[in-house]
Amino acid sequence: MNKDSKELLTAKPLQILIKLSLPAILGMIVIGLYPLMDGIFAGQILGEKAMTAVGIATPFTYINTGIATLIGVGSASLLSRAIGEGNQKIIDKVMGNLCFWILTLSTIVTVLGILFCQQLLSIFGAKGELLNLSTRYLRIIFIGSIFVNFAQAANMVMRGEGLMKRAMLIMGIGAGVNILLDPILMILFRERGIEGAAVATITAQFVQAIFTLWYFKKKSKVVKIGIIRKEGDITVDMFSVGVSAMLMQVLTIIQQSFLYSQAFRYGGETSAAIMAAILRIQAFSFIPLWGMSQGLQPAIGANFGAEQYDRVKKIFNVFAISSIILAACFWIPSEIFAKPILGLFGLSDETLFLAIPNFRIMYSIFIAYGVMIMTITFFQAIGDGKTAGILVMLRQIILFIPAVILLPRMIGAQSLWYVLPIIDGVVVLLGIQRYFMAVKKMEKKFHIMMMERQSKV
Repeated sequence: MNKDSKELLTAKPLQILIKLSLPAILGMIVIGLYPLMDGIFAGQILGEKAMTAVGIATPFTYINTGIATLIGVGSASLLSRAIGEGNQKIIDKVMGNLCFWILTLSTIVTVLGILFCQQLLSIFGAKGELLNLSTRYLRIIFIGSIFVNFAQAANMVMRGEGLMKRAMLIMGIGAGVNILLDPILMILFRERGIEGAAVATITAQFVQAIFTLWYFKKKSKVVKIGIIRKEGDITVDMFSVGVSAMLMQVLTIIQQSFLYSQAFRYGGETSAAIMAAILRIQAFSFIPLWGMSQGLQPAIGANFGAEQYDRVKKIFNVFAISSIILAACFWIPSEIFAKPILGLFGLSDETLFLAIPNFRIMYSIFIAYGVMIMTITFFQAIGDGKTAGILVMLRQIILFIPAVILLPRMIGAQSLWYVLPIIDGVVVLLGIQRYFMAVKKMEKKFHIMMMERQSKV
């Protein structure tokens, strides 16, 4: 167990947050610049239609993100709990198992994605030039599947080990390459500029993957890449925990397919362009909260594994309160400066005029998003993938789909922009309620454990 791993079990909760989450937040903000800058540069250099096309294609990149999250979060949860338990056997198997599943699933996604991406994009309601542009962009993105999946999943394992600064540095290198190449390749590719944006992205992902591989092969002292094979004794646990995190990513495709199709239905390409800009802003704002949760995961997992339940509760409370403060740092200025922010994506004139009130409506509940992601991460960290999965399913499928279909029909087209705030508010409340139920179970288990120790004495 290295120094960083030991501190998970001994440091004060606020110290853990500062040491683990600040680097993770910065790193995830940098990663969030990938799609954000693609959208901004596409809007500024290639025009509003190209920005919309990139926005329509982006949800399908969550297929890769979902795979990386499935394997990465599940592996990181295994690792942090194994560190807390002192189980070296599990620690030695994590990376070989991770690499096996990354290679297997990425190959499948690359082949199917290239073959069927046009059919997938047509689900959103895109037609004509928009469909052509988004297809050209997405096919190239799928070529880089293995690079992004390995880099992101292995980076989560690095964070599970407590090495947030190193993880942030490697992510920063990849994002820096993407930001540098984006405008250059869009201009150099001329009429094929949208392909230039995609090439910039997969080049950056390749660079990040190389640095990540180098770390686990040459530098890591605790977690090494051993024999690449499926480890049956940990695979089920990895999937059971990781599936809830994957669902949050993959079900975003379904969620956004309904949002885009309804936007096309009730407002045509203008509403689709507005939806593309709003979803990019929300996604970028969400990234720092996700980064904070990456600090919470190893801290909760290690202390839960070590049966330090009182520390688990204290750590969660510090992270939950801090997440509200972090969300406010994005929520307040975004609500105030909605016009210039939306203007960055090439929206102008009547489109911009319509976008401002709709953005403020959709973004209204964002200040509570931190609590939502912290509760989901909490359940992932303690190995309760079922509860985490239920919360995700409620948010993105069970409650969302009926609402996004029925509300515009019953109340009118404007209600489309109210769907996400209503559903997310409900899920936040449910998440808090389930958290308190879990705390009661931990307190009961702790009481029984103390009684058993006293009886032995």
